[in-house]
Amino acid sequence: MPDAADPADAAAGPPGDPADGAAPAPGDPADGDPGASGDPGASGASAGAPPAGGAGVSPAGDGPAGPFAEGAGDPDDEPDPSALRIEELILGSERQYTPFQAARAAGVSMELASRFWRAMGFADVGQARALTEADVLALRRLSGLVEAGLLSETMAVQVARSTGQTTARLADWQIDSFLMGLTEPPEPGMTRNEVTFPLVQLLLPELEEFLVYVWRRQLAAATGRVVQAQDDEEMVNRRQAIGFADLVGFTRLTRRLEDEELGELVEAFETTSADLVAAHGGRLIKALGDEILYVAEDAGTAAEIGLRLIETMANDATMPELRVGIAFGTMTTRMGDVFGNTVNLASRLTSIAPKDTVLVDGALRAELTASGAAPESEKESEDLSGYRFALQPLYQRPVRGLGVVEPWLLRRRGTGG
Repeated sequence: MPDAADPADAAAGPPGDPADGAAPAPGDPADGDPGASGDPGASGASAGAPPAGGAGVSPAGDGPAGPFAEGAGDPDDEPDPSALRIEELILGSERQYTPFQAARAAGVSMELASRFWRAMGFADVGQARALTEADVLALRRLSGLVEAGLLSETMAVQVARSTGQTTARLADWQIDSFLMGLTEPPEPGMTRNEVTFPLVQLLLPELEEFLVYVWRRQLAAATGRVVQAQDDEEMVNRRQAIGFADLVGFTRLTRRLEDEELGELVEAFETTSADLVAAHGGRLIKALGDEILYVAEDAGTAAEIGLRLIETMANDATMPELRVGIAFGTMTTRMGDVFGNTVNLASRLTSIAPKDTVLVDGALRAELTASGAAPESEKESEDLSGYRFALQPLYQRPVRGLGVVEPWLLRRRGTGG
């Protein structure tokens, strides 16, 4: 995916862009709309999206959601009045600004406004009146954080991008979940819009409050991890356990199952995995259909999660076999994701793991033995009853891009270890 916030992609106005001027009164017909006046600075100079408020309803009923769909600037493409009514309900105000006017009202340049809006993942709209008062306020707030020195411009763009990507997926998932209610009228003769408006009216405040609650909880947890870190270097390049879990034979399943069945299987896998990871003290980084990626602060937690995943899926007749790979070491975190050789190693261990097994690297094995969760040597330890895990060395093998690796087979103590 190309970087939505690349400065080279941002459509900037000419030097001395009047976007830096005083804010016009909302809806003022003499506010200098470049789309109407033929202002030479208007050409290719705008991108629009609602920095706050959530996705709107596509005027055409399909394509990208909200007023930022391709073609929204076409005067012949008049939005459905009922769709606009639903959009105004969601956004909290009506369309009244072109992107140029919104940038000027917020007191920022078109270039910066374009970078923010594109980073949030919204399409260009030319000079259509597609933006609302909420868009202006959110743009003003984000740029105000930069002006106050609380965020750099680069960091502000990253905030816009990460928030846009996360909430876009959330909004899509929620609409998919509520699709049945949006498409099946309770009474014959009712249109989709007649059903949608009262449903959104009821759900919107509750979902909004719940979103803020969960975000605050997650922010508190993330802040706690920062505070407990020994130093900045530990926070950025952290030593943690990273685990991959991968469904075996998923490609074959995609050919055999109907789309709906496949979707139900993926949802069940992701839901079960997410619950297990959270319940046992890990953190789900992402789910990729047939694969999940999780992290844990210590090796014992990561090992327990890996084994629980195998055991739980094995007891579900509808699930394919699972394989898990776990590595321990330094990794870099960026925008909620993790990167580095440790992550790559965990992925490679997963790819070579036999079905329904957990493979770990030498570093994770060393952490388990140092903490007393596993013995240094199965053969030399007289009493194994006090250990949680059993570890069996496997043959060393070359792993692409990582050299020679010695994987260890992880089992729960008392299950054949």
